[in-house]
Amino acid sequence: MLQREGTDLTQDGQCRATSGHWTSPYDGVTADSAAQLDIDHVVPLKEAWRSGASEWSTEDRRAFANDLTHSQLIAVSARSNRSKGDKDPASWQPPAGQLPMHLRPRLGLGKHVYGLTVDPAERSALDGMLATCA
Repeated sequence: MLQREGTDLTQDGQCRATSGHWTSPYDGVTADSAAQLDIDHVVPLKEAWRSGASEWSTEDRRAFANDLTHSQLIAVSARSNRSKGDKDPASWQPPAGQLPMHLRPRLGLGKHVYGLTVDPAERSALDGMLATCA
C-alpha cells in the first residue's frame, strides 16, 4: 500500500517502506518517512461493523480490513486520520476541495463492494461529493 501511494520509495532489508514521498489525500500534508503516516481504512472498521460487518465471519472481516484490491487502505496524515476516526461521510469529510476527484468514489466503494448499508445521510454526502466532480 505504501508503494502504491508513494514515490521514490526506499525499503529496508525486510522490504518495509522506510522513506519516500507521500501526500495525504485528506489534507495535502506531505511526508518523507513512512513513520509520519497513518494507514486509514477508508470505510472505518467500526462503521463497517455498524453497517453490516457484524454479521460476517472472522475471515470476511479480516479480508475487508486488509483489502488492497479495492483501495480500502490509504496513507494519510495522522491528524486527518484521527480527525476522521470511525465517522462515515455524513459525519466527516476532508476539508472542502481537498480530496482529489479520483479518490472520492473510494468513500462509497468499500460499502458497495462488501454490501454494507448506506443510510440516507451518508448517501446524500457521497452524492454531494461526487456531484462536484462533474
